Amino acid sequence: MTPRKVAIKKKAPTEENLFRIPRGMHDILPADQVWWERIDKTARELADFYNFQRIETPILEQVSLFERTVGGDTDIVQKEMYTLKTKGGDFLALRPEGTAPVMRAYLDHGLGSLGQPQKFFYQGPFFRHENPQAGRFRQFYQIGFEIIGGVNDPIYDAQVILIFDRLLKGLKIKNTILKVNSIGCKICRPNYKRQLANYYKRYEKDLCNNCLRRLKVNPLRLLDCKNQNCQPFKEKAPNLFDKICTSCGRHLRAVLEYLDELEIVYELDNTLVRGLDYYSQTVFEFYATDSNIGALPGGGRYDYLAEFLGSKATAAVGGATGVERLIEVMKTQEVKWPSRTPRKVFLVHVGDLAKKKSLKIVEELRSAGIPVGEALGKESVKAQLKQADKQGSVLAIIFGQKEIFEESVIIRDLRTGLQESVILSKMVFEIQKRLKERPVENK
Repeated sequence: MTPRKVAIKKKAPTEENLFRIPRGMHDILPADQVWWERIDKTARELADFYNFQRIETPILEQVSLFERTVGGDTDIVQKEMYTLKTKGGDFLALRPEGTAPVMRAYLDHGLGSLGQPQKFFYQGPFFRHENPQAGRFRQFYQIGFEIIGGVNDPIYDAQVILIFDRLLKGLKIKNTILKVNSIGCKICRPNYKRQLANYYKRYEKDLCNNCLRRLKVNPLRLLDCKNQNCQPFKEKAPNLFDKICTSCGRHLRAVLEYLDELEIVYELDNTLVRGLDYYSQTVFEFYATDSNIGALPGGGRYDYLAEFLGSKATAAVGGATGVERLIEVMKTQEVKWPSRTPRKVFLVHVGDLAKKKSLKIVEELRSAGIPVGEALGKESVKAQLKQADKQGSVLAIIFGQKEIFEESVIIRDLRTGLQESVILSKMVFEIQKRLKERPVENK
């Protein structure tokens, strides 16, 4: 008998399955939190050790802040910023980067009147309408370290680089390379930009559209082009090291000497310029040589940024790193972290009355600093004990109607099967004692 074909009707879209996460955004699920928590912990410890203070700036800033500092002709301002106009007429942007807002806060709150330099540490979400790819999202998270104020001292350039080197090492990221360059100052850079523009004009008809625009508005950023067709021109471009002034050359040498003292391996890269207009003198980027994800930590000196915002020249250096990129590299390199410490104590309730009183027992254990697992939504004792086993618990606290009447609990050693009834007032003491003891096998 030939089976009858049954037409399968496709379900019409429902409100439930219409909603998907916006393109370029991403959820951070519980399974991934171990990576985020490790990065957060490592960064905070470094910030504390090197005396960087936490600073938080708003997610929304004036659009003009980034037009003046990042550069009106950059891809960030031209193509990537999320902007909005408020009912009050303010033109705002979701912050695309962290350095300009930190400098704005430094000037806005008169932090220059405090002891100098001021060292800042921040982490949080940023937004750019980029093409999503591995480790790159439209909402992404960065960790940044900034040193603002005082004098233009190469030791601070080296210290910022040191912190990011230690961050990568603390996260067990291997096979990294540090690239360093100097892009000069407002005295020596204009001459180099003219020579660079004259060189590129020979190849004008072969340049990509971005480079054609950069040639007219900011020739230095020609060296930042990632288009494969433009790479041969970049490789033969005039050498920036030959054009920087004596002061900038001396500054770069001092930075490199500090790195040598710290035994931080680096490569000089005369094509490294970074993508933002506020940089001057030292710029740097770290890469993982076994990954094509792009730069990890990166940054540099930005002594003119305060001037862009209408203040006086202020010495400043800093950098930032994308958290998602760090995680992508750690996963690629199969970095292993210890799993979370299991909750060694698990509360098992028996019956509705015990369930009602269970939260009070949980709170008593929390107050004593004893992490406790539970499955209060399950009624079966067997199911609860199975959950305790999954969590790696070693003790079960069994609480039923009899125990309520006797004001006691049963403590069962899940390793040996031995159990004992103890009065409620001594529960914490007995649990602590058993957690310290080595288990005795039940023969």
